[in-house]
This record gives sequence, structure tokens and C-alpha cells, in this order.
Amino acid sequence: MTALAARAAASRQALLAVAAPVIGVLAWHMATSGPGYHLIPPPSEVAVQWWDLAFGGIWDDLYSGTLWSHMIASLSRVYGGFALAALVALPLGMLIGRVPFVRDLLDPSLQILRPIPVTAWLPLAMIVFGIGPRSAFFLVFLGAFYPILLNTIFGVRSVEGRLFEAAAMLGVGPQAVFWKVVLPASLPSIFTGLRLGLGFAWVVIVVGEMTGVQTGLGAIIMEARQLSRTEIVISGMVTIGVLGFLSDRAVQLLGRRLLRWSPQHG
Repeated sequence: MTALAARAAASRQALLAVAAPVIGVLAWHMATSGPGYHLIPPPSEVAVQWWDLAFGGIWDDLYSGTLWSHMIASLSRVYGGFALAALVALPLGMLIGRVPFVRDLLDPSLQILRPIPVTAWLPLAMIVFGIGPRSAFFLVFLGAFYPILLNTIFGVRSVEGRLFEAAAMLGVGPQAVFWKVVLPASLPSIFTGLRLGLGFAWVVIVVGEMTGVQTGLGAIIMEARQLSRTEIVISGMVTIGVLGFLSDRAVQLLGRRLLRWSPQHG
């Protein structure tokens, strides 16, 4: 019965997950299939265009069969910028959360810089890093940095005092407190920050690839917009959405494996 109940729950969850996109596509089709409506293409045209982007053989134009190269370029920038953001934000957030001197030194400056939108950094990034992939990489890094940093600080500062008391009673020395108490207790918040950071990295990639790069999903979206190829714009948007969803699921699965002991995440 338990196995059957689990399967029924999984099937119900899958049906609910598919229901909203199906309803959305049907509404999209009904709104754009009328005569004389040409501003937004219907789903069937977008599907045909996406297939041609991915595999070619339909229009055989400049965009045919180029989707994979654009995907690889964007994936390298998203994951590269995200990895660098995590590499910098995680230790920095732990220091700010645990060491008052570091918090007093860096937190005010970071709080001043945090509200500045990534789009405002675009001209400065192009001046400092030049026109091309390095500017895009920096903007993706910036978009992922603050969610990881803030959630790491929150997780470290939210460790309950009784955990330190229990660790001291069990003979855990001051040098081992961080690894045996602080880090495990803050991991749920850290993984929340990683999920948010990776999501923001995908949000920022279109802005990042406005810096003159020739390949990437953001680059093809901006180029297609200038050419009024709305079906290519929507195809790129759908591809980014799917890749972002799969990336988030991967982080979720990793978090569940590492946080099996946590009742909220295990």
C-alpha cells in the first residue's frame, strides 16, 4: 500500500506540474490563432522554429541548427559565473557571519552595492572588461553573488546558541566548532542561496550577452528582436526556462542528498 500510495502521489504531482503549462499553451493558442493577429506567433509556429533552431532542415537560414552552440556558450557563462560567485560568496559570507570585525568592515559597503541592478553595471563592465564574453561572465557572477552571500550570512548567524553549548559539553574544541556545528547547521540556508543564485544567473544571462558576444541564448534573442523574429525570441526564452528548471532540479537533488538529516530538506 505504501508503494502504491507513493506512486499515486508522484503521478498526481506530475499531472499537476504539467497542467499549468498545458493550460498556458492552450490560452496562448486561442489568443493568437485568430485572423489578422500577427504580433505574437502561435505555439505551433514557435515549435516549428525551435525544431529548426535545434536540428535544421526546415528553413535552412542563418539560424538553422545553431541552438546547441548557443546553449553551450550560455551554459559555460552561467555555470562559470555561478561557480566563481559561490567560490567567493561562500567563504566571505561565513567570515561576515562569524567574525564581527569582518562584518563591520565589509557589510556596509556590500549593502550599498547590493541594490545596484545588474543592468546598471553593463556600461562599466564593457569599459573594464571590454566588449565580449568577459563582460557577460562578470555580470552573471554579479547576479549570482548576492543571493549566495546573503543566505550564507543568514545561515551562519542563525545557528542556535544551544548547539554551541551542546558541542562544548561533548568536547568539541574551538577549532572544530565551525566544521562540526556552524557549517552543518547553516547548510540549509546555503543551499537556498545556491538555488537563488543559480536562478539569478539564468535571469542575468540575457543582459550579460548584450555585451557584444556572438553566441549565446541571450545574444540570439537580442539579434532576433532587432530582426522582428519573435518566434526565435520565444524559442530562446523557452530554452532558457527549461535549462534553468533543470539546473534548479539538479541543485535540489544535491541538497536533498547532503541534507537528509534536515526534516525540511531531506
